[in-house]
Amino acid sequence: MAKKEQPALEAAIALLMKQHDDVDEMFGEYKKLMDLDAPANQRKALADRICGALTAHAELEESIFYPAARDALPEEEQEIMDHADVEHATLKGLISRIESSPGDDPHFDALVHVMAEYVKHHVEEEENQMFSELRKAEADMETVVGEMQATAETAD
Repeated sequence: MAKKEQPALEAAIALLMKQHDDVDEMFGEYKKLMDLDAPANQRKALADRICGALTAHAELEESIFYPAARDALPEEEQEIMDHADVEHATLKGLISRIESSPGDDPHFDALVHVMAEYVKHHVEEEENQMFSELRKAEADMETVVGEMQATAETAD
C-alpha cells in the first residue's frame, strides 16, 4: 500500500524547521558578537530578539502543533511529546533569566551559550524523532497548518 500524501504535515514541519533555522542563524550571529567582544548592549539586544523568537515559536508549538501531534501519535510514542513539553519548560526558565539579566552580567554569554546548546538538542529531537514519528503515523495537520501559518505571520 502506498503512503498517503501528507502536504499539510509537510507544510507544518517546513514552517517549524524554518523557525529552527532562523533561531540557529541568530545564535551564530550572537557567537560572532562574542568573538568580536561586541558591546554588552549589542549582545543583549540580539539575545532579546532570540528570546522573542523562541517564545513565539514555543507558543505556536504548544498551542497548535503539539496538541495535534499528540492526537496523531500512538500511545507508545507519547513520550516524545512529554519530553518536548519538559524541554520547553526548561527553555522558558532560561529565556526568563536572559531577559531579566543585564548584558554586562558576568554569566550573560554563558546563559546564551547554554540556551543555544539546549535549543540545538531540542531541535534535533523534534526533527529526527518527533517529525519522523508523525510521518509514520500519517498525521493529519490539515486543520491546523493554516492556523500555524497565520500565527507565524503575526509573530514576524
